[in-house]
Amino acid sequence: MVDHLANTEINSQRIAAVENCFGASGQPLALPGRVLLGEGILTKECRKKPKPRIFFLFNDILVYGSIIINKRKYNSQHIIPLEDVTLETLPDTLQMKNRWMIKTSKKSFVVSAASLTERKEWISHLEECIKHLLTKTGRQPCREPAAPWIPDKATDICMRCTQTKFSTLTRRHHCRKCGFVVCADCSRQRFLMPRLSPKPLRVCNLCYRQLLAEKKKEAEADRRQPEPIHSAIQGYEPSSGDDSDKSDDEKAEQWPADTEFYTSQVSWSSFHS
Repeated sequence: MVDHLANTEINSQRIAAVENCFGASGQPLALPGRVLLGEGILTKECRKKPKPRIFFLFNDILVYGSIIINKRKYNSQHIIPLEDVTLETLPDTLQMKNRWMIKTSKKSFVVSAASLTERKEWISHLEECIKHLLTKTGRQPCREPAAPWIPDKATDICMRCTQTKFSTLTRRHHCRKCGFVVCADCSRQRFLMPRLSPKPLRVCNLCYRQLLAEKKKEAEADRRQPEPIHSAIQGYEPSSGDDSDKSDDEKAEQWPADTEFYTSQVSWSSFHS
C-alpha cells in the first residue's frame, strides 16, 4: 500500500491538507516517499486532564496536535519518528477505556481510543510501520523510553516524602526521570540528561542520587580502562572526570523507586487503501 501511494497526487493532496490545517505553526510534512496512512482523534492523558488530540499516522512519523476546528485548524504540532516508538497496552480505568502507551526516548504518554476495535487498528498499523522501518534501517527498538508523567489528579500528596499536601499555594512538580508528582522540597535538584534535553532538568531527590551514583560508576569504569598505547602521542589528551556525590536525608517513601505507575497486563477516520 505504501509503495502504491508514494509520490501519487492523492497522497500529496492529503499531506498538503494536513499542512494547511497546522498552518505556519507547523513544520512541512511532505517528503519523497512519505505516505499518509490514516488519521483520527484520540484522547491523550495530559498533566491536568485528558484532552482530545488529532493524530496522523505516516509511514515514518506520527504527528499529533491540538484541535482548534476539526478538519480545518490545528496547532501545537508534535512529530515523533516511528523508529523511536514502542507501544504498550494498558488496562482500563474508571475514567479511561481502550488505553495504550506511546513510548519514546524523549517523551512517553498514554492515549485512549473510542473503542477496542479502534485501539487494535491503531496498534496494528503502528507496529507494522515500526517493524518495516527498523528492518529497513537496521536499528534496534528504543530500550530506554522516557517515563510518562503521572497526572496531577492521581495524587493529593507528594509521591516521595508522602507528607506535603498539594494546594493552590503548594504546587505540583514532575520528576523528569521517574515521572512522579513531587513537591518543591523533594525536587530541588537538576540533572543533565542529554537524551531528554540539552539543559539540566528537574529530578526528585531519589532519582538525583541514583543518577549521581550511575555517573560516578561510569567515571570509575572509564578510569580503570587501560591507557591506550597512543596516549603519549603529542596532542592526545585522554578524557577524565571526577564526579562529586551529594546526598541528603529523605523520609520514608510510600512509592518505591522501582514502582511502575503504568503497568500492562473520537474515532479513527480511515486507513487509506
